[in-house]
Amino acid sequence: MFTKVLIAEDMDDINTGVLTVLSKLEIDTVHHAQYCDDADLKAKKARKDKKPYQLLITDLSFVKDHREQTLNSGEDLIVKLKSEQPNLKIIVYSVEDKLQRVRRLIGEYGINAYVCKGRKSLQELANAIKEVFKGEQYLSQQISAALSPKNDMEIDDYDIKLLKLLSKGMSQDEIASDLKKRSISPNSLSSIEKRLSKLKIYFKANNAIHLIANAKDLGLI
Repeated sequence: MFTKVLIAEDMDDINTGVLTVLSKLEIDTVHHAQYCDDADLKAKKARKDKKPYQLLITDLSFVKDHREQTLNSGEDLIVKLKSEQPNLKIIVYSVEDKLQRVRRLIGEYGINAYVCKGRKSLQELANAIKEVFKGEQYLSQQISAALSPKNDMEIDDYDIKLLKLLSKGMSQDEIASDLKKRSISPNSLSSIEKRLSKLKIYFKANNAIHLIANAKDLGLI
């Protein structure tokens, strides 16, 4: 079992539950940080002391307060720590259940488990820790479809650019002009109209506003 774990969580009641789980698993050293910057500093010191953390358990959302932070989210923390300690195991423990974000965290940053907070989530967290220690991946049931081939998003970076520009309230003419200025192709008005029409069909959206709402729900923009 892991012997040194770092928790990044700003809510005391949730942190207490996580600590209880780790205690039952008889993990020797557990440190906690309520700010992502503090978690980063603890990880940095542990590496300097040649006693690095083996596992990070982090939320994604952290409530902003008077203290200014460099790392404002769990995702920022994951990116930073993974770049400095690639072999660090990571479990995300969050209320967020958007499949696209889960898919991105796994695909781009290599997280090892994603547990959705809920009624039975502490038991799930315990299971996730055991599975990750064995070298396995773990996903809560409600977001397990994130890795299903049938649910892969058939969109690319170009589609994301279109959706982002559309979300800014730009018309199709304005989008075409913007893409031309940045030498992004295709940038003709007809090609943009066709691509947006396909996206509306794919996301089952009735109009542009509905399309943007669905894209945001999936964590695409």
